[in-house]
Amino acid sequence: MTSQSSNPERTVPTRRMAFEEYFSDVPRHYAVDGDLVLSHVGAALSAVFPDGEDYFVRSVRHFRDGITDADLKKQVAGFIGQESVHGREHRAFNDRLGELGYPTKKFESLTKKGLALRWKLAPPKANLAATAALEHFTATLAELVLTNEEVRRHFGHPAVTDLFVWHALEESEHKAVAFDVYKAVGGTERTRVWTMKAIRVGFVVGMSLQIAISLLGDRDTYRPRTLLRSLKRFAKSPLVSRELWAQLKDYDRPDFHPDDRDTTGLVAEWRESLFGESGSLNDKLLRSAA
Repeated sequence: MTSQSSNPERTVPTRRMAFEEYFSDVPRHYAVDGDLVLSHVGAALSAVFPDGEDYFVRSVRHFRDGITDADLKKQVAGFIGQESVHGREHRAFNDRLGELGYPTKKFESLTKKGLALRWKLAPPKANLAATAALEHFTATLAELVLTNEEVRRHFGHPAVTDLFVWHALEESEHKAVAFDVYKAVGGTERTRVWTMKAIRVGFVVGMSLQIAISLLGDRDTYRPRTLLRSLKRFAKSPLVSRELWAQLKDYDRPDFHPDDRDTTGLVAEWRESLFGESGSLNDKLLRSAA
């Protein structure tokens, strides 16, 4: 193994959340103004999270015993805790979406099978490289959610907004952990960059297909005015901006590190907003442990 120091100031607290009852009144088209496409985009993202998070945890945990940096070892424990809770809460949301007619449970199953096959066929460092790359995806989207009010409005229903904002905060808190573990175990730059190049294309294509299939099962998709209006809104969304794509591609830069984008102030702001003395999500918090 190579020596790799983590950021000793990074803290990754595990928060035990309870959103399930909060989802009970989420309507079918929960996004802003009952938007069709945005509702399916959110559902498609949520569908891959539970088993995706499990895969991330396995990839990082595989190397945990070999980590000698005490700060990184503690951050890994927090990473595992956070990702485990994310998976559980998104699975609860997916259950609700399934009740509303979304194919989220089918997509969960496909995600689980696909990642199980990758885990079986790819070596551990390759799985860790994929995790580090996908963590850059989630961190990039998380930063967009936390900095852009328009994107937060996209989620519409308060329960869905709170779920994704909480998730975004924690993705920002642990955004460099998998990357630091990859470096600590001797992961190469070549593998890191080429893994991201493949995943960037695969993720976009996979998500697009998933959203299209989901939309085809929704009768409102066959109302031309509704669909056209929704597609126009999505085309103007920051979610498909050039700036976002450029931030994703920054991962390919030599000597890239997730902390090159300083989000410590953003994290501090949202920690206080969500979990401070008057935090808006304190009522959803079962237990918190640093």
